[in-house]
Amino acid sequence: MDRMVTILSTNGFRFVIYTNDHDPAHVHAINADGEAKINLTGAVDLVWVDGMKRSSVRKVMEIVVEHHAEFLARWEEIHG
Repeated sequence: MDRMVTILSTNGFRFVIYTNDHDPAHVHAINADGEAKINLTGAVDLVWVDGMKRSSVRKVMEIVVEHHAEFLARWEEIHG
């Protein structure tokens, strides 16, 4: 069963990791407007955006950069 684990909720965004997801390590950021997928391996990198406003994407990227080590550690906890 694939479920999502919320690893952070802030500024109207939920950052989630799906338990049955694939490498490379990444998070999904979700808000009322849409969703973005951000890689955590190596440099923080935006993979895709669906419906999210540009200003929201900028904020999401700032948050992921700020919490990069924590998000990567959570990915490792969930996926080993």
